[in-house]
Amino acid sequence: MDVHKELDTRGLNCPLPILKAKKALAEMESGQLLKVVATDPGSTRDFQAFARQTGNELVEQHSEANEFIHVLKRR
Repeated sequence: MDVHKELDTRGLNCPLPILKAKKALAEMESGQLLKVVATDPGSTRDFQAFARQTGNELVEQHSEANEFIHVLKRR
């Protein structure tokens, strides 16, 4: 997977990971991928809702070692 930008939101709680992702996506071109690394367990459902509401595609979600990885594709 060719990620164009990675965002580290470790230690931040809702809504900060979403707000930072929204800002990063606004600076990206259509079709580019944004990887967000978060430690907030609620970020999984937050990013699912964010993708539905904004039309950006949630390409992948998984967790590893108490971190939650979200990959979004810019619409």
